[in-house]
Amino acid sequence: MPFAGLGVLYLALAITCAIHAVRSGQQTYWLFILFLFPLLGSIVYIFAIWLPRSRLERGAMKAVSAAVRAIDPGRDVREAQAAFDHAPTAQNQMRLAAALLDAGDPKAAAFQYEACLAGPHAGDPDIRLGAAHAFVECHRYADALHYLELLRGDRPDFRPEPVSLLRARALAGLSRASDARTEFESAVARFGTYEANAEYAIFAYATADTPTAERLDADLARIEARWTAHAREVNDPVARRLRAARQLVGEHR
Repeated sequence: MPFAGLGVLYLALAITCAIHAVRSGQQTYWLFILFLFPLLGSIVYIFAIWLPRSRLERGAMKAVSAAVRAIDPGRDVREAQAAFDHAPTAQNQMRLAAALLDAGDPKAAAFQYEACLAGPHAGDPDIRLGAAHAFVECHRYADALHYLELLRGDRPDFRPEPVSLLRARALAGLSRASDARTEFESAVARFGTYEANAEYAIFAYATADTPTAERLDADLARIEARWTAHAREVNDPVARRLRAARQLVGEHR
């Protein structure tokens, strides 16, 4: 009986992995592997497919990418450009756009994203989100808001935190401070992450809302006190923007 129970457990794990495989559009051979070898197949699937898509792994990959960029800042753009020159597919163009954005060239990234948005994959949520991010960094807030509203309408479950934070930043850029504040407060309440609190604090400093900025700073300090080196690396971009916002306010006092 114990062996039968283990068999049921292994099968249940395989079924869970199979459901994930179908929903995430994995190759059909995974289904054969999972049901021919329920335990081993499930373990392989979890480490090969499931975990790399998890939030934890995405954070780890961000940290690794940041380290690589520090050593060779232009590497990602060079590799993405070479791949696009060799095969100018929508996927390679999207990769190039993302590399340009990460490298701090939002105008060039926006140009590449706009080309993607004019093609057959214009409705791809990753393309819309990437384009919106590039547009926000270029101060093209109306364009960013347009694609964020499309994305939220078509795929309300797609990466809700970055969509919400970019939407708030776009609204702020359009001088819709009240709407931006509502969106920031919603993001902080829903997600409670360092990034959400930091983005709201940056907005609060920009709008001279000192009480809100100080309250958020206290929360951010408590989060930072528990940071690992990995967490510090992942959150470094928004932390640097926050420090710049504080410094700017200090210079004007």
